[in-house]
Amino acid sequence: MKTLISLLAALFLLPSCARAQDMSGHHHGAPSPAADTMETQQWAKDRLAKSPRHREWVKVKNGTREVSAFVVYPEVKNKATAVIVIHEIFGMSDWVQSLTDQLAEAGYVAIAPDLLSGMGPDGGGTASLGGGNAVGQAIRALPPDQITGDLNAIADYVGKLPASNGKIVVTGYCWGGSQSFRFATNRPDIKAAFVFYGSAPAAADGAPDKTALANIKAPVYGFYAENDARINATLPKTSEAMTELKKTFDPVTYAGAGHGFMRAGEGPPPTAPTATGNKEADDKATADYQKVLATYNANKKARDDAWARWKKILAAV
Repeated sequence: MKTLISLLAALFLLPSCARAQDMSGHHHGAPSPAADTMETQQWAKDRLAKSPRHREWVKVKNGTREVSAFVVYPEVKNKATAVIVIHEIFGMSDWVQSLTDQLAEAGYVAIAPDLLSGMGPDGGGTASLGGGNAVGQAIRALPPDQITGDLNAIADYVGKLPASNGKIVVTGYCWGGSQSFRFATNRPDIKAAFVFYGSAPAAADGAPDKTALANIKAPVYGFYAENDARINATLPKTSEAMTELKKTFDPVTYAGAGHGFMRAGEGPPPTAPTATGNKEADDKATADYQKVLATYNANKKARDDAWARWKKILAAV
């Protein structure tokens, strides 16, 4: 029962990422402190611990700043395309590190910068802020030019690694999804941008920033959830603007999925409640479980389908 309650709470709070993610789109709601705790990501930490791939933390210079970044190398004989992974509003989480490892497993040099590097107590990053609202507030306060500078430094670094073939793509999730779209407007030599439930750069009136979008040289691939009305409301105008500007924007919306499905669909499935003998309570627990299970299954299918699509596109870069 405790597991079921925890899962219900996590699913209820998941939209906080959607509310908080997008600085460029002027959405500044705070993420819930309970939305993505270390406890709920133990499965991601466990998966990473079992990885046979070489992984390391590096320091990358952006002027006077040092950006801490997590790098994982593929076990391949040829040089590989590099993937920059931009974290969610929750910062450098266990799931982000696990996802970075999964990209290396698929054959890519993957690097995930902690964009909160140096922004926490005593010059720390995400971990020094203790999670919850402090992380979300710190991310929302990041200067846009600093984000661009950090990502450019990461791109310069990873593109020159001996294991890299020089091709660089970017991906991001939640807040990071919007940042991956934004980085495509600032980095002309990336080969593709993969935007997971993030919006395009917006002007002051909330409309797509066509001046910024005009700078995009790479194709942009979108991965969206059917049950994510706030982000989905931006898609028609984004598609219209990208078409007008003759830019490639290929969005796909996954049926039944919710915002954050790449993470939510990867965790362990919900556990069925144990009967207590109280019919009313047992019936309610069973009904709640069925709802949670249906949501989990939809997110898992969306994640699996998105991975298949993503890897197919990556292979062609």
